[in-house]
Amino acid sequence: MRSVWIFLADLARRKPLGAAGGAVVLTLFLVAVFADELAPYRVNETSLLHTLEKPSRAHWFGTDELGRDVYSRVVYGARVSMYVGIAATLISVGLGTVIGGLSGYFRGRLDLVLQRLVDAWMAFPGLVMVIVLLTLLGPGLGSVIVALGLSQAFAQSRTIRGATLVVREHAFVEASRAAGASHLRTLARHVAPNILASVIIVASTSLGFVILVEAAVSFLGYGVPPPQPSWGGMLSATGRQYMLRAPWLSIFPGCALSLAVFGFNVLGDALRDVLDPRLKDL
Repeated sequence: MRSVWIFLADLARRKPLGAAGGAVVLTLFLVAVFADELAPYRVNETSLLHTLEKPSRAHWFGTDELGRDVYSRVVYGARVSMYVGIAATLISVGLGTVIGGLSGYFRGRLDLVLQRLVDAWMAFPGLVMVIVLLTLLGPGLGSVIVALGLSQAFAQSRTIRGATLVVREHAFVEASRAAGASHLRTLARHVAPNILASVIIVASTSLGFVILVEAAVSFLGYGVPPPQPSWGGMLSATGRQYMLRAPWLSIFPGCALSLAVFGFNVLGDALRDVLDPRLKDL
């Protein structure tokens, strides 16, 4: 625990902007966890007597065309975005680590086959692949998570492969193999711990992008289905229709989305600078 606090103090000292991003990420995580306590209204509670009301004491972010409290929906939207972002990132990083680790460690024909598959996948635009996967999987929160996770895994495997190629050439890996250790034991005991920093960096930088892509597909109508609140869905449905008459319907979800992406991006950049030994003196 003490080493964790030392690392956080070093991060705040060397990268104050990254520490601010970490504070934003932590705040969003707490909002997502305690959304039930923070939201003054139920997420789909309607009131036709209070439609399109401006921000006020009763409704901090105003109301939408059905009289639903926008603040409550933005708070619950943070839960959806964090859940989708974390779950999809776990899938993508896990699969990317397996592909990149095996490809970089064994090299040869396996590396050739896997990297050609990665090249073929990356030849298509990422957003197009997500929409194709969602069309095949059907609507639903689980489909969004799986589609986003698969779409990011192959690109992330390239970074993991590069880190594995570097670690593979170290003497302790050769010593492990010379001592009779199996490939699985060498990967688990020597390779995996030494590429962990790269995996953390990939995960932290991927989270913001995954949340942004989820908002994009929800904006296009392929993402999280209603009535679940999604920042992208809020921008798409009522946000565009009432943009001039009720601009708060677009402003607050858009600000929440921008803040989340900003927080994850600057935190990921700071972690990269701190964890990457090549950047220690920069």
